[in-house]
Amino acid sequence: MFSPPPLIRVGLIGSGFISDTYADALQDVRNAVITANYSRDLVRAQEFAAKWCPDASPYTSIEQLCADSDVDLVVIALPNEAHLDAVRIAAAAGKGIVCTKPLARTADEAREILRIVEEAGVWHGYAESSVFSPNVAKAHQMIEAGGIGDVLWMRAREAHSGPHAAHFWDAETAGGGALLDMGCHTVESARHLFGKDNEIVEVFAWGGTLAHADKTTGEDSALALLKFRGGQMASIESSWIEKGGMQLRHEIVGSAGRIVTDTSQTPVWGFIQNPVGYLVEKSDADTGWVYPVPEEARAYGFSQEMRHFVDSFARGEQPIETFEDGLVVNTILDACYRSMKTGAWEKVVYP
Repeated sequence: MFSPPPLIRVGLIGSGFISDTYADALQDVRNAVITANYSRDLVRAQEFAAKWCPDASPYTSIEQLCADSDVDLVVIALPNEAHLDAVRIAAAAGKGIVCTKPLARTADEAREILRIVEEAGVWHGYAESSVFSPNVAKAHQMIEAGGIGDVLWMRAREAHSGPHAAHFWDAETAGGGALLDMGCHTVESARHLFGKDNEIVEVFAWGGTLAHADKTTGEDSALALLKFRGGQMASIESSWIEKGGMQLRHEIVGSAGRIVTDTSQTPVWGFIQNPVGYLVEKSDADTGWVYPVPEEARAYGFSQEMRHFVDSFARGEQPIETFEDGLVVNTILDACYRSMKTGAWEKVVYP
């Protein structure tokens, strides 16, 4: 007889753009329900609950949310600088934890986050959506099946016109600029596509503030070269200066072929003279030629990652993305930032 999976009760910490995206994604997970949500502002917490989870308990205290016996799994959707404290509170309460990307601002901070969950013995998942997006997942499946032979080179680009929230522009508080914000995606997709056992051992990076010097002291444009232990290469581009919507592209070259993914491509486009409302993240214009992305939470992999995390947590299994992966990504990005300063190749020194 069929036995339905156990219901996982989720506490969602945050009320901004990524919280909305995660709440939307969780609607696609049949065995998950949001039972509690957090915002520093009670009105925002109540409005968020009314929109996504009318039966949830809205909190203005992370401690109180994590103490709620109706919460099994906590999803952290907060600014970078708030991840460590939120993980500490959730781990002390014995909750399973999913944390949005990047895991931390630096490798040292990520190492502390990993130490906390390991000492507490709690389940943890690193919410890196890029490896779950349908396009990248299909490319990975084709690579694993040997379709393009040995993977030799990858070029990846993520670009848009800049972050939603002001806290991302504060590089000192956030921990970095476009490379930390967006390069974390492409670094992890490179690890995923080349194989995580083939470590990135050396990096070379450039970063500059080309268009937003009035907004940030961090880089709004970055390019990094990643050298793998097996000799393969990946180049990743991260940009906050590109208008016209999201650019999410991978080009993977192998000994027997190549694969291209482009999540920014859409089956819907048109020329409109009158605004029609929301079109796509970072669209920058609401008339003229427009390229809306249907079902963004699914197109970008958020629904798939939340389904994977909830199912893995329910089965007591380790997910394919854990805080260990988040630490590795932060370690690689730290080396990239060192290279920006030295202008030289930098070794990646893993903990």
